[in-house]
Amino acid sequence: MSDPHRTIDSPSLPTSVATQSPATPHLIRLTFVGLLLLVPIWGRDHAARLPWLYLVMLAFAVAFFAAPLVRGIAIRWRVLDMPAARKVHEVATPLLGGAAVYCGFAVTVLTSFDFSLQLKGVAVGATLVVAIGILDDLTDLPASLKLVGHIGAAGAAIAYGVVLNVAPTWVPAFVWVNVLLTILWFVTVTNAVQFLDGMDGLAAGLGVIAGVFFSIAALQTDQRYLMYLSAALVGACLGFMPYNFRPGRAQLFLGDSGATFIGFTLAGLAVMGEWAEGDPIIALLTPSLILGVPLFDIGFVGIARVVTGKVHSLHEWLAYTGRDHIHHRFEQLGLTRKQSVLLIFFLASTLGLSAILLKDATPREAVLILVQAACILAIVAVLEGVGRWRPKR
Repeated sequence: MSDPHRTIDSPSLPTSVATQSPATPHLIRLTFVGLLLLVPIWGRDHAARLPWLYLVMLAFAVAFFAAPLVRGIAIRWRVLDMPAARKVHEVATPLLGGAAVYCGFAVTVLTSFDFSLQLKGVAVGATLVVAIGILDDLTDLPASLKLVGHIGAAGAAIAYGVVLNVAPTWVPAFVWVNVLLTILWFVTVTNAVQFLDGMDGLAAGLGVIAGVFFSIAALQTDQRYLMYLSAALVGACLGFMPYNFRPGRAQLFLGDSGATFIGFTLAGLAVMGEWAEGDPIIALLTPSLILGVPLFDIGFVGIARVVTGKVHSLHEWLAYTGRDHIHHRFEQLGLTRKQSVLLIFFLASTLGLSAILLKDATPREAVLILVQAACILAIVAVLEGVGRWRPKR
């Protein structure tokens, strides 16, 4: 559960980090945000006004406006991610980009949504996760303490009714099985996305891709509320991307707060949705395929670390840090960092397409779709195995 970014004070900053943005662009961004907030769309003709696109634009504008502000705060407070042997960047880079993503999502939700009970639960849990992440960026919290915090955030969501319905509820004991599975789901997805925050644009880009496919799946199942909620996450992640996934060096990193917020929110969207009426298997597989890349990575890396003897206990697994995730392996195969990120984006999109095809598939077609997805992940596993034995660049 250790994150790829750490807060270390630095006596001096590179020129590229210390440079501050002029005030005029901030005023332009703020004006754009204000104009979007004045657009009255709810309660009127949604179809004509394209609410999904509006929500993406609003969340994008808020995050895009907030990003340089939190970057300035990170530089002033010296909340920086310093280069290290297990990291891929070469210069000190400000953290706290997750605060901008959170602001984009929160402002959009607060101004455009009527809060359902479940949305309150996801919002409370996500806020706790962001707070824990910011503390970690500031003070480098122990992995075990972060795990406790993530379990507490999952518990807050569960208290508002965000619970998986995997085990039949007509047996009283099975209610607790669903609760435990929900906690496991939230913690796993949250940290799976956070583990992939090791290259510029990767975690935020996966948030965009997963959010888009959750929107499509929600539209397929006539869950427009979830479709619009996914749009807010897509826009918030997109608003951060220009400062992170860009030519040259990243200007801002998500930090632990941003990656865990994206993961927790995606996990919440998956639990809130009804992805296949009367078919629990398809309902479970749809979000699992949409989140297939981070789930595969955390499972594959976890098993590999145990099999190779790198970890021998849960505590060691939580504290272990290494360059053995999917993006590291692709880089060891000879791909550049941006090529590695783009390849992972294509893999996530392919699995997302498989997920939306499940909705109206016959049993035979569903089996073929799942076999296809398994073959894709098998190819990734083979590539990672080859990358493991390549000399580190």
